[in-house]
Amino acid sequence: MANNREATTSVWADVKTPAAPPIEKDAQADVCIVGGGIAGLTTAYCLAKEGRGVVLLEADHFGSGETGRTTAHLSDAIDDRYLHIERIHGQTGSQLIAESHRSAIAKIEAIVLQEEIDCEFERVDGYLFLPDGVTATEMLEQECAAAKRAGLLNAEYLRTQPKVGFNIGPCLRFPEQGQFNPMKYLNGLVRCIQRLGGKVHSRSRVETVQGGSDAFVRTTEGVVVKAGHIVMATNVPFNDRVVMHTKQAAYRSYAIGLLIEPGALTRALYWDTLDPYHYVRLRQDPAFGKSEILIVGGEDHRTGQDDSSHDGFGLLEHWVRNHIPTATEVVCRWSGQIIEPIDGIAFIGHNPLDEPNIWIATGDSGMGMTHGTIAGMLLTDLIAGRENPWAAVYDPARKSLRSIGEFALENLNTATQYATWFTGSGVSSVAEIKPGDGAIVRHGLTKIAVYHDKDGSYHQCSAVCPHLGGIVAWNPVEHSWDCPCHGSRFDARGKVINGPASGNLATTTVIELPQTAPA
Repeated sequence: MANNREATTSVWADVKTPAAPPIEKDAQADVCIVGGGIAGLTTAYCLAKEGRGVVLLEADHFGSGETGRTTAHLSDAIDDRYLHIERIHGQTGSQLIAESHRSAIAKIEAIVLQEEIDCEFERVDGYLFLPDGVTATEMLEQECAAAKRAGLLNAEYLRTQPKVGFNIGPCLRFPEQGQFNPMKYLNGLVRCIQRLGGKVHSRSRVETVQGGSDAFVRTTEGVVVKAGHIVMATNVPFNDRVVMHTKQAAYRSYAIGLLIEPGALTRALYWDTLDPYHYVRLRQDPAFGKSEILIVGGEDHRTGQDDSSHDGFGLLEHWVRNHIPTATEVVCRWSGQIIEPIDGIAFIGHNPLDEPNIWIATGDSGMGMTHGTIAGMLLTDLIAGRENPWAAVYDPARKSLRSIGEFALENLNTATQYATWFTGSGVSSVAEIKPGDGAIVRHGLTKIAVYHDKDGSYHQCSAVCPHLGGIVAWNPVEHSWDCPCHGSRFDARGKVINGPASGNLATTTVIELPQTAPA
């Protein structure tokens, strides 16, 4: 699991995904699902269980997006806290949100048991604690009361330090949370869908989506799948050009795995109340003998912004050394993309301004494993024409005046990123770009993304994101080009990794580049 300079490696990288050939001929289905992460595969599984004909298309391999880069906390203790959720969505909304996340954990547990999926699932407690230097506990008491009003009646305020293996002081305890290995779980879902008659295809990138009576998707290879319904489960919907992207913003979050002796820390989920907050869990991995892996994440920032100056991994390791000194060697490190909605919860349902048979799941807010599972349950009901009590609270068309401040701040941030059109280049000369790195180079009024690979060759493409024209920035951690406006990401040579962009960075040859590294 040692880190690779070209791309980081998550703690789940040892899990191989099942073989599923790319789609090679036109097909028809009741429902076509685009995206092979937890939202797409859970939706496909739930629909297949009801006898629906499903075709699922994944651009890379299953879990290759954000599901394979999560730390896989399963929690009904909401990421944005119930005090905030209740203020935005009201007490009834808060109760529905709590119920849906609690139901999602139970759904995963039920699937694991019924389908006999070996994925390291276990129920654990969750602890919410204050950061260093904060002694006022009123926030914890108020959050406990809000959680209870939301229906988490077993939430408990602990006035004294629990015996968990490190100092967290007064805290909230949330019993019956969960954790699992997300990649092993996805593998189990793939096998179940195939057994139920569903068709799943990896390495099948969709480029065109059309709803209505003749709904279909078309892959980059020209294969067409016609369907009665289309579900976009791609973390962010690339078929939506503007509307949804004003309601959410992309953030990078960092994670490291360190070795720790078994029993040194109580197996549980841990979160502090910083903004951005730190999140902690354990994993048993036979590859490291008796040692456990301590997984610590956090240090988020807006995608494409501050990548070069933000040492997320160093900050995480510093935090661990100060709080959990029994942890030893760092064995893996990686980052992932979190889509933050302006009001704290996901958007699941009909895509606004689209045909009525186009559905989306996006805006996971750091709770992708439960939100993805909620998506599978809720979208199955909506496609079947059944009422679901969660539909209104997760409706992508919802509006909330109480979140207008967050809406304004995020969109102001996005607007200011377009100023990079008028700034200088990242380097004064292409020769300054070291092997394995990339930089933006100005050529007249044009900006070019130049990558210098390790064998000495240079590659150039347009630095203009094809989504809405933002100027991409080099991400030295993941060796990618990231758009600071709406979070689209491209590999070092300009191939799209993550929407909302649906296509690659444009190829260009406007700069005369050296073909080998300077001596």
